[in-house]
Amino acid sequence: MITSRERVNLALNHHEADRIPVDLGGGCVSGMHVDEVYLLRQALGLDSPGTPVKVIEPFQLLGEIKLDLVSALGIDVVGLEGPGTVFGFKKEGWKPWTTHGGTPVLVPEGFNTEPEPNGDVLLYPEGDRSCPASGRMPKGGLYFDNIERQPPIDDEHLNFEDNLEEFGPISASELAYIEQETNRLYTETDKAILGNFGGVDIGNAAQIAGPMLKHPRGIRSFEAWLESMLSRRDYFQRVWDRQCEIALENLAKLHAVIGERITAVIAAGMDFGMQTGPFLSPKIFRDLYKPFYMRINKWIHEHTTWKSFIHSCGSVKAFLPDFIDAGFDILNPVQCSAANMDPVELKKEFGDHFTFWGGGVDTQRTLPFGTVEDVRREVRERLRIFGRGGGFVFNTTHNVQARIPVENVVAMYETVREYGAYPLA
Repeated sequence: MITSRERVNLALNHHEADRIPVDLGGGCVSGMHVDEVYLLRQALGLDSPGTPVKVIEPFQLLGEIKLDLVSALGIDVVGLEGPGTVFGFKKEGWKPWTTHGGTPVLVPEGFNTEPEPNGDVLLYPEGDRSCPASGRMPKGGLYFDNIERQPPIDDEHLNFEDNLEEFGPISASELAYIEQETNRLYTETDKAILGNFGGVDIGNAAQIAGPMLKHPRGIRSFEAWLESMLSRRDYFQRVWDRQCEIALENLAKLHAVIGERITAVIAAGMDFGMQTGPFLSPKIFRDLYKPFYMRINKWIHEHTTWKSFIHSCGSVKAFLPDFIDAGFDILNPVQCSAANMDPVELKKEFGDHFTFWGGGVDTQRTLPFGTVEDVRREVRERLRIFGRGGGFVFNTTHNVQARIPVENVVAMYETVREYGAYPLA
């Protein structure tokens, strides 16, 4: 009988297996909000009411996808990441908390916050409440936003190393943790392992503010970052050149303890698309981003069997030829609701080059607001379009959000189970 690992590998090499592989929670862009994980576990009879779910990614409040849920849904991918969080505290010392949706959860001890007088919830870098907060969840909100703490920019004394503070050699303790987790996931499951390693992703706007830093320096506001792409291009070249060097050194150390036991690695996560079109020009991408992506992917392909995964939301069709040329093998989240992202055209034009990892159902409209039949119809259509000839891992378009009717989520996975087998109907 074919294993999940073999099934995913076949899909990534554009072959049809027994069925289309499925991901949930393999990465921080293919997970599920903790409120929805709680409801789904209740609906499937995996927990009794009141059983808390761990928040394993506090920035987006993603819930833990335990192996019993993986088994119940027929998931083929598990995630491998380090012990820390985007806010710099570790995933340990679990304690109870309640989301704004009323869900009982467990959060790490560094998640040491209480609601502000106005109802907002703040998080602090490394969980240190003595320094300014770096994340804010508005009253009634579902996840955190970065708090920009931009110091005054003095161009005469601007030091590119200030924007490298969060990047550095991977520690021996983190390597030991990742080696242990790799061994556990590889031996205790038959799942494909998706690597989520910080520091590889060049120029990701989501991390500009430095939420893990107590007192960030350099260029730390999104507005200043965008302006600097044009006005301080040499500065960014120096930042990303050094970040790239550090990333390559860390990848070599990671590969030494992981070997070929992971299937793919998330190598980029910058959103280059908006709903209506590209977020920046393809020329800026080619000049600033592409050379560094090419260096990262060249190393991956020359030294490992790993596939390279890029996450980029929105209308990114204009970038796809460059993504291919830069060496990316996997495209996520495949936002078919954005302009120029028709699934039929994407599969026809780029299906021989990319594995589409996502795009299985629209998380903006169909999954949250459609009927069960709407969900079933769209899922079946996407299976048929993206699945033919392999090159497709089923996942929703980005994370499954909170407040989605749980019957829609259940219907989605039931439809994948019913219609995801080859040959496709």
